[in-house]
Amino acid sequence: MILSELLKVIEPIEVIGGTEKEIKGLHFDSRKIGEGDLFVAQIGTAVDGHTFIDGCVEKGAAAVVLSKREYISPHLTSPMKGEEGKCTFILVENTDKALGLLASKWFGEPSKALTLVGVTGTNGKTTIATLLYKLVRALGHKAGLLSTVVNYIEDEAVPATHTTPDAIELNGLLRRMVDAGCEYAFMEVSSHAIAQERIAGLDFDGALFTNLTRDHIDYHKTFDNYRDTKKRLFDGLKKGAFAVTNKDDKNGLVMTQNCKAEVKTYSTRSLADYKAQILEEGFEGMMLNINGKEVFVPLVGRFNVSNLLCIYGAALCLGFEELEVLRVLSTLKPVNGRFETIRSPKGWTAIVDYAHTPDAVDNVIQTIREIIGSDKVTKDQGPRKLITVVGCGGNRDKGKRPMMAQIAKRGSEQLILTSDNPRDEEPADILNDMKAGLTEEELRSTLVIEDREAAIQTACMLAQKGDVILVAGKGHEDYQIIKGVKHHFDDHEIVRRYL
Repeated sequence: MILSELLKVIEPIEVIGGTEKEIKGLHFDSRKIGEGDLFVAQIGTAVDGHTFIDGCVEKGAAAVVLSKREYISPHLTSPMKGEEGKCTFILVENTDKALGLLASKWFGEPSKALTLVGVTGTNGKTTIATLLYKLVRALGHKAGLLSTVVNYIEDEAVPATHTTPDAIELNGLLRRMVDAGCEYAFMEVSSHAIAQERIAGLDFDGALFTNLTRDHIDYHKTFDNYRDTKKRLFDGLKKGAFAVTNKDDKNGLVMTQNCKAEVKTYSTRSLADYKAQILEEGFEGMMLNINGKEVFVPLVGRFNVSNLLCIYGAALCLGFEELEVLRVLSTLKPVNGRFETIRSPKGWTAIVDYAHTPDAVDNVIQTIREIIGSDKVTKDQGPRKLITVVGCGGNRDKGKRPMMAQIAKRGSEQLILTSDNPRDEEPADILNDMKAGLTEEELRSTLVIEDREAAIQTACMLAQKGDVILVAGKGHEDYQIIKGVKHHFDDHEIVRRYL
C-alpha cells in the first residue's frame, strides 16, 4: 500500500520526507521491522517505542509514525532527509490512535464489511459475546468471535492472549472473518482496549453494556475514570447503530447519555424494553419468563438472567425473529469457566467460575445460596454447606482483596483462601491483604492454604452429600503465573482429580 493512501486516515501534525512510496508491512514491535516497513512508536506502560526508532531506521524502515518531535532531530542532518525511498517521519498527536486507524486501513477496513457488535462492562462480557456468536450461527449465519477465552473465525479456533487484541492483530482477525464469509462479529471490549485506542477505526453497528463494579483501579486510578473509559464505546456509535444497556445497573443509562444510536434497555427489576423473571431454578438451569414468554435455559443465576436478556435484546436489534431467538436460547450451554457444574459421585457439587471481582463473587455466592434454599430434590438431606475456595491475582488492584475475602466469608459456611495468579508478588503478601478484610473471629474459622491444588483438595475432602464447593477466580484459565513463570494449572482438572 502506498504511504500517502495510508496517511489519509490520520491527521499528521507534520510529515518529513516522501509519501509516494510502497509500504510493505505495518508494525509497532521494532523486532518485526524489515526493509520498507512502517513503524508506529507507541508509548507503553513499561517501554517507550520511540527509543527503538534508530534501530528501525537502520533496518530499512520506510516510515516512522511518532509523537515526540525530538526523536526526528538526529535524522534531519543525515542524507536521508527528503530523499525518496529513505525514511519518512510522520508526527502525530497520539500514536496509539494512529495505529488503530492505520491498522484498519491496512487490512481494508474489515469492520465495515461486518455487522460488528462490541460488549463492554465488568462482568458478563465473555458469556454475552460467546453466546451471541453461537446463537447467530445456530440461526444459520456465519460469524466470528473475539473473546477472553478464545477467538473464532467461524469454526476455526484462534488462541486469545488478551480480552481485546492489539490493533494490528484485531484488524487482521476481522479481515480473516470477512475472507471466510462471516456476516457478524462479536467482541469483548475491555477498558484497557478503549483507553489504549486499540478499537480506533472500527465501525461498530452495536454496543452492549453489562454492568460496572470495581475492577482495574490499578490502571485507571479512579472508578470515574474506569466508567468514563467504558462510556467512550457508546459515545463513538454512529446514527443507525444500536445500544443495549442494563437498566438495573446505576451506570447503565450513564453509558448511553448523548449516544447517537438507538437505545434499548433490559432489566430484571423495573420497566424496560426487555424484561425477565425467574420462575424455577436449579443447578441444571432456569425456567424464565422473558417478555411474556416462558423458556427453559441451561444456565443459572440472576446475573445470567441479565446476560440472557442482553443477548435476547441484541438479537432482536439485529433483526432476528423473537421465537427463533428464544428457541436457540433454550439450547445454549454455559461458557467454559462460567458457573460450570461438576457433580461428585459422593453427592456434592463443585462450581468452577471466573469470578475475580467482589461483585462477581457476591453474585455467584448469592446464586448458589438461592439454589441450595430452593432445590426441592435435595433440601430434605439436611443442612448443606457452601465451601468457597478463592484467591486474588498479583500485580493488580490491591484494594479489592480484603473485600473479596469479606464477601466470600460472609456468604459461605467454610472459606479457604488460596493463591490465584501471584505473578511477581509473594503469595503470602496477597493472602495477608485478603485476611485484612476479616475479623479475628472470622479468621479463626478460615483456612489459609497457599497451594491452590491443596486448597481444592481440602475442599473436596471436607464436602459431604448435598454440599457445594465454589472454586472462584480462574474459570477457563489453564495456567498459574508464579514469579513470572507460567505453569499449567486447571481448576477443572484438579476438582475432577479429587472427586
